[in-house]
Amino acid sequence: MNSTETESILKKAIQFHGHQCPGLAIGIQVSKAVLQELGKPARDEEMVAIVENNSCGLDAIQLLTGCTFGKGNLIFNDFGKYVYTFMNRENQKALRISVNKDVIKMDKEHLELFAKIKENTASPEEQEKFKQLHINKSKEILKIPPEDLMVIKKIDFSPPPMARLHDSVDCAVCGESVMETKIRLLNSEPHCIPCFEKEIRS
Repeated sequence: MNSTETESILKKAIQFHGHQCPGLAIGIQVSKAVLQELGKPARDEEMVAIVENNSCGLDAIQLLTGCTFGKGNLIFNDFGKYVYTFMNRENQKALRISVNKDVIKMDKEHLELFAKIKENTASPEEQEKFKQLHINKSKEILKIPPEDLMVIKKIDFSPPPMARLHDSVDCAVCGESVMETKIRLLNSEPHCIPCFEKEIRS
């Protein structure tokens, strides 16, 4: 993929995500590697992604690979790891991608400003500096060769079940409709999770 195509992808990803950042760049790089190895973006559920974090890069992955929460072909495991598994049901190929932590580390200045941003103590000038460093780091990540940025391993094809449609049940407390698989029974009555937790705490 040439620089013009990369710029076009980046522009679309920024528009979708809202800003340019290192996480978004990682998502773009992961998506490019996946599409090169496994084929075209998913129209429906022919490709599935299992992701182990919910960081900025997921917006790029949803946009570029067609694996989305809404279609049910993006599965989130809350492990807090930069690890992504993709499977293509059409060609029965599968990849596991882990990001090289040493390559994406921020320098001292970037880390210090990041701490101030999180603590809400950064001055307007420091906020602007941080934003520029974030953009610069993003550009740097986009230029890293895939073999240096990621460990890409071919794995056995073992896809999760296709997404299923479920009936809805009314919560006995709030009356709102709930997917049947998320209902909790209390005194034999169906409860949504928030109402169930409120009842058992009271």
